[in-house]
Amino acid sequence: MHDSSSSHSSDGMNSKDVKVLTTPATNRSDIKVAEDGLILEDPATGEVRKVSASFAIDKEAESRLVWKFDIRILPTLAVMYLCNALDKGNLGNAKTAGLEKTLKLRGNQYNLILSIFFIPYVLTAPFLAMAGKKWGPSKVLPAMMMTFGLMTLLTVAAFNFAGLMCLRWVLGMAESAFFPLVIYYQTTFYRRGELARRLAIFYAASNIANAFSGLLSFGVFQIEGTSLASWRYLFIIEGGATMILAVFAYWYLPYDAQSARFLTEEEKKLAFLRIQLDSSSVVGEKLNLREAGRIFLEPTSWVILGIEMCLGAPLQSVSLFLPVIVKALGYNTVKTNLYTVAPNITGAVMLLILAFSSDLTRLRFPFVALGFAFTMTGMIIYACVDVESQLQVAYFACFMMTWGTSAPSVILDTWFNNNIANENKRIMLTSVGVPVANLMGVVSSNIFVPKDAPKYFPALITTAAFGGMGCLLTLLLGAYMILDNKRRDRKEGRKVRALDIPTEIMNEGPASASYRWFL
Repeated sequence: MHDSSSSHSSDGMNSKDVKVLTTPATNRSDIKVAEDGLILEDPATGEVRKVSASFAIDKEAESRLVWKFDIRILPTLAVMYLCNALDKGNLGNAKTAGLEKTLKLRGNQYNLILSIFFIPYVLTAPFLAMAGKKWGPSKVLPAMMMTFGLMTLLTVAAFNFAGLMCLRWVLGMAESAFFPLVIYYQTTFYRRGELARRLAIFYAASNIANAFSGLLSFGVFQIEGTSLASWRYLFIIEGGATMILAVFAYWYLPYDAQSARFLTEEEKKLAFLRIQLDSSSVVGEKLNLREAGRIFLEPTSWVILGIEMCLGAPLQSVSLFLPVIVKALGYNTVKTNLYTVAPNITGAVMLLILAFSSDLTRLRFPFVALGFAFTMTGMIIYACVDVESQLQVAYFACFMMTWGTSAPSVILDTWFNNNIANENKRIMLTSVGVPVANLMGVVSSNIFVPKDAPKYFPALITTAAFGGMGCLLTLLLGAYMILDNKRRDRKEGRKVRALDIPTEIMNEGPASASYRWFL
């Protein structure tokens, strides 16, 4: 590691005037952590000056390390999440190929099957997330994956409403903490300013899964003349592939950076320092439920949960009912599944654009708000136009729906994780917030009712209203953080960025005078 900058201005302080809290994990003995940030001490004169949290890190060595994480961890997680999204959302495709007729579903039974998934999803997520914190996401995630892959495969043996209900219940349990654990897992490898684009690459697998599901369904539904209904082959292929990949992930993913076989000893030390300075107050902190629960004493946590609720309705509506919405344009079953591909692909592209822009600007809340605005606008356009005479406009609205559903989820989760240095608090809020968003699938699955077909006007307006409220709450929370940062700057008499403060001294969160919100 080396001094990569000499442009920091001295504050004319002496070492005796500064209260040193600890020395970060670096081979530079002249760099220490003080109450208000990282300081560099001149051994000859005793003068100290404040420096950025990245000051002690060799940028070239860091780039090589991050690249190793990118090629080892990100593709594996992305494929795992692709399987997760396929196994969770394939009922929409199966419905277009006659699932309701094969299983003799009546009335609102299909909607109940969709809804039941989210009850165990919410109830079990915090417990599985805490298990992941205790035993490691690299072990718990593949175990969950093996379970929900098995439940998907067993769907081929469901022949009535009750059987499918039971399978969906266990599927909801197995998938509940998957996304929260992936978010937490990535925060142990990546710095705060690197996280959004990595999560976006991972989450884009969800959009690709929806597109791939449409293509896969298009091919599978051509199967005719067999003893099984064509939609059952979809579950055989997706469930079997998921279970095989779960075995690979268990062997391939590292427990943490310090035990990663693909890193050198120097790289392990650098990985520890990166997270200590710019992610966690205590790296690899032991599970402490009492400490984790204290996150709900922060008022901003409840606003975050409110935004998650507003996010959940549009997210689940598009995920579960895009094939149904597209089918309302008048296409047959095969074309309906094919025409869902392009909107989902552009949704993944827009997610990457917004996430990379968020990391580049080091801003989160404007891009969360923009995502909400896209989906809200798409829903309103589709609801207001005449689908038959304005087919192209209606189909474009489907694109806008997908543009805004993924970005708020990724960047919102990045935003509040960036503002929580305590690992226990971070996993707790994530394990509650993400399931709360998914719980809104109960709303989504019960507002798209057959009597409103083919336009589903009430459902579209309800979903748009959730999007509008989410946009408003996001802007209000962002404005509060800006004002609070300015208040803290005035109180200290100097302007400080969140990235200039090492997370090693931010364990107390907003209660600390040196704390700054990551916007």
